Amino acid sequence: GLAVAAWLAMLGRNRFDVSLTRLHTVLSITGVSCINSALSAIDRLLYSRRVARVQLAEDPLFILGHWRSGTTFLHELLIRDPAHTFPNTYQCFAPHHFIFTESWITPLTEGLLPSRRPMDNMAAGWQRPQEDEFALGNLGIRTPYLSMAFPQRGPKHEEYLDLVELSPAEQERWRDALDRFCRRIAYRDNRRIVVKSPPHTARMKTLLEMFPRAKFVHIVRDPYEVFVSTVNLWKSLHEVQRMQQLGDLAWLEEYVLRCHERMYDALEADRQLLAENQFIDVRYEDLIDQPLEQLKRIYQQLELGDFARVEPAVTDHLADVKNYRKNHYELDDELRQKVRARWAGYFERYGYETEPVEVS
Repeated sequence: GLAVAAWLAMLGRNRFDVSLTRLHTVLSITGVSCINSALSAIDRLLYSRRVARVQLAEDPLFILGHWRSGTTFLHELLIRDPAHTFPNTYQCFAPHHFIFTESWITPLTEGLLPSRRPMDNMAAGWQRPQEDEFALGNLGIRTPYLSMAFPQRGPKHEEYLDLVELSPAEQERWRDALDRFCRRIAYRDNRRIVVKSPPHTARMKTLLEMFPRAKFVHIVRDPYEVFVSTVNLWKSLHEVQRMQQLGDLAWLEEYVLRCHERMYDALEADRQLLAENQFIDVRYEDLIDQPLEQLKRIYQQLELGDFARVEPAVTDHLADVKNYRKNHYELDDELRQKVRARWAGYFERYGYETEPVEVS
C-alpha cells in the first residue's frame, strides 16, 4: 500500500539491506508503489476538497488492548451495530486511493487474499475489519510494525508506540494522517467509526485531544497467553513481510516484554483523563463466556444506546463463529517467571494474580 516516495524512504533508512532471496518481493512492491502513487494522485484530484469538508458524525469508538488480547473478536462484535462503521482491510492497505479504487479493485483481487489469517485462523478478506495502524504505515507514518520488513536490524520506531518522544512536527504529522484517514472513512460512511489498533493503547491522551468525545473499550487477557501468542504473532508476520533473511530474532522476547510495559505505563496514566462514560475494562475470558452480558455492560457504561437493537445481529455472528478454535502455545517455567515479574502490575490490576512473584 505504500506510495513510491514512502517505500524508497523506508528502504533508504534500512540502507537497502535486502537479501537476494527477497529481491523479487522488493521489485514487485516497487512496481505496485508506483501504481499506488498514480492512483493516489487521481484520488486527491477527485476527492481531496470534499474529504476536507467532512465532519465526523460521532467521535470514534476505540478498542484498546495488547496484541492477542481479543481485540479482533471484540471488534467483530461491536461492528454488528448498524450505527457503527469501521476501516476494512482494503481501506487500510490502500489508504491513499480507496475512495477512487475500492469499488472496482476489490472484486478483481478478492481471490488473491487468504481466507484465514495465518496467525490465528480468523476470517480474512478485503471487507473484514482491520487495524488502522496499517493505514498509517502505508501513508508513510513510521510505526513499530515496520520492524517486520528488516528483522535482522531489530526493533524499529518504538517511540511511535506512545508518541511521547516525538518532536512537535512529528506529532502533528501523525495526527494529520489519522485525522485524514478517519475523514476518508467518514466520507464513504459517516457513522461512528469503530477503530482497533493495539498501539492506540498507549496513545489515549493524544486520541482524546483529537477526539474529545471518543469512547474507549479496553480488553485484557491472561498475560501468559498474551505473551506467548504475541511472540508467535510477530514470528509469523516477520516471516511473510520480511525483505531479508529472518535471522534468529533474538531480540523478540525482550521486545514483547518492553512494549507491554510501555503501553501500560501510558494507559494507566491516561485513563485518569476520561469520564466514566468514556472508558471501560473488559476481560477476554468474561467476553468469551458471557458475550451478550459483557456487550450489554459496555453499551450501558459508554452510553452507546439500547443494546437490544444490536443483540440479534451479535447473536447471529456468535452462531457463525461458534466452532472457532483458538491456537494453544506452551510457555516454559523460566519465561513464565520473567513475564510474571515484568508484568506484575497487569497481573494485579486485572485479576490475574494467581502465583507469587519470583525474581532471581
